[in-house]
Amino acid sequence: MSLTIKSHFASRTYLSFTTKPSRFTGYNTKIRPNSIYHFNPLRLTYYQPKKMQASVQYSPAPLIKSSKIEPDGGALVDLVVPEGERGAKTIEAESLPKVRLTKIDVEWVHVISEGWANPLKGFMREDEYLQSLHFSSLRLKDGYVVNMSLPIVLAIDDETKERIGSSSHVGLVGPDGDLIAILRSIEIYKHNKEERIARTWGTTAPGLPYVEEVITPAGNWLIGGDLEVLKPIKYNDGLDHYRLSPKQLRKEFDRRNADAVFAFQLRNPVHNGHALLMNDTRRRLLEMGFKNPILLLHPLGGFTKADDVPLDVRMEQHSKVLEDGVLDPETTIVAIFPSPMHYAGPTEVQWHAKARINAGANFYIVGRDPAGMGHPTEKRDLYDPDHGKKVLSMAPGLEKLNILPFRVAAYDIVAKKMAFFDPSRAKDFLFISGTKMRTYARTGENPPDGFMCPGGWEVLVKYYESLQAEEATQQPAAVSS
Repeated sequence: MSLTIKSHFASRTYLSFTTKPSRFTGYNTKIRPNSIYHFNPLRLTYYQPKKMQASVQYSPAPLIKSSKIEPDGGALVDLVVPEGERGAKTIEAESLPKVRLTKIDVEWVHVISEGWANPLKGFMREDEYLQSLHFSSLRLKDGYVVNMSLPIVLAIDDETKERIGSSSHVGLVGPDGDLIAILRSIEIYKHNKEERIARTWGTTAPGLPYVEEVITPAGNWLIGGDLEVLKPIKYNDGLDHYRLSPKQLRKEFDRRNADAVFAFQLRNPVHNGHALLMNDTRRRLLEMGFKNPILLLHPLGGFTKADDVPLDVRMEQHSKVLEDGVLDPETTIVAIFPSPMHYAGPTEVQWHAKARINAGANFYIVGRDPAGMGHPTEKRDLYDPDHGKKVLSMAPGLEKLNILPFRVAAYDIVAKKMAFFDPSRAKDFLFISGTKMRTYARTGENPPDGFMCPGGWEVLVKYYESLQAEEATQQPAAVSS
């Protein structure tokens, strides 16, 4: 097999692997030319300012462990202070001017400290912020370009800025008053909220969840610097054992002898349509020659909007999916991705993909309208449903990641199960949206057989029953007041 690679700054060329005939007809895998199945990513140069290759012939190379895919920018950062130094660092932090963090700020400290945003070592200073906001990437000192589509910043108000004065370092304090970290060699610069919102979301319409929760009430200044986190971030919610860092995930992939890792990001309960495409992806990777592909089922665990199913309920539902055998526990790792959710569509999906590179995943499954939402003021999608996967195929800094777009799955009323949609018999398929699924659960109505495993569905029904009971107890109090 041969292939042609065009210039890094021209359009990218894809390989199409046609797999063996199966019941999922018409489904071809598209893999980037620099897939680890064909190349050693440690020997690739992604930025070549002095020399650009026009057309090169390559032959297959030996399989490489998926965890050998390099983190962006080199070695993973670990910004947690060693245990033996914590006492002295805490004393120092107590003497510094303080910046109080919100719950979501702490989630970002968690993200940065473990290397999900590698090679970022703290909240962005102005030059990093501008590159992220305008170019969706950062150019490192050696010329290497890494994707960074979302600004990761910390806002402060006028009073805090005055209190900091001329200090070069500040202490970061959590919502409960505990010292979280030191931010060193700080830089304070203007927080232009309108520009940030417009460039990140493509709109300044009211009703964007992250904007209303985080940006609108935030201060008019941003403070950047290098983080020293005083101890690992823990939430003590019974789910910390699911919060595996990129370093821990890489070790687990090696322990399981994974030669491919395919990541699936979600913020909703898993139904059998999701399971269909995850299982089908593993089948396709096996047909391509991989011996032990491992699925990283990676639900988002940070801030989500109010009507999303809470994290603890989702994790319980995911565990039932494995218990019921819908996904194989031997080839599946369920872990929590600690990032907050922006609902910023094609801009945000780049962040989701980039973070999984740092965790050691070399395949990323992307579907319809990833990281999207309905328009907050109009009856339409905020983003084109196909733009997320198209942007991922062109995004700077994501060249070493294999993007796996999937076909739409729907409920086949003839076969009575979730199946890939067949346009030739469209009338035989039922599309069950997230809204429809929640309506089923709220009203106690069961979805069609084969839509979701019984154990997983029972978790959702109990959650909505508890929600309704809670609402019922609150209504009389509201009336009496």
